[in-house]
Amino acid sequence: MTGPLELSEAIARLEEMPAFLDAAMAAAGARGLRHAPGDGGFSLGEHACHLRDLEREGFLERVRRLIAEQAPRLAPFDGDAVAAARNYPAQDAGIAAQEFAAARRELTGLLAALTRDEMARPAFFGDRPVTFGEVVAMMVAHDREHRDDIGRLLQLLQAKAGTEWK
Repeated sequence: MTGPLELSEAIARLEEMPAFLDAAMAAAGARGLRHAPGDGGFSLGEHACHLRDLEREGFLERVRRLIAEQAPRLAPFDGDAVAAARNYPAQDAGIAAQEFAAARRELTGLLAALTRDEMARPAFFGDRPVTFGEVVAMMVAHDREHRDDIGRLLQLLQAKAGTEWK
């Protein structure tokens, strides 16, 4: 992801995630927000909290450091540990989704100002060398994983309720 078109496509995909989350939460309804799949995955409310926290403390932090530092060492984000420590099921999913959307707007604003040269800037993710563009690609892939998980969760809720989601 080094060209302007590729970056603009990544930004467009990243900008879609808050609306996707809002639509999924509306489809699930208040009761559905707390229903977790049997495989130990997140409920929809927990997805909202995770997306918010990763956006603010993971993605935004990484982007800021890539802009400000030469070859920074970017730390992983332990989403499961954060979820357990912050008791996501007790949090307000609607507020988490709003905070995620605000953080995502900030993130995409930072990305929109990048040049081709900046997208090639090096960093380290753990011990692995990466470029700024690869970090952006990781963000897009992370959103895709959550879209897939949320889609499966909505199907589960639909089957449980015996109605179609709109």
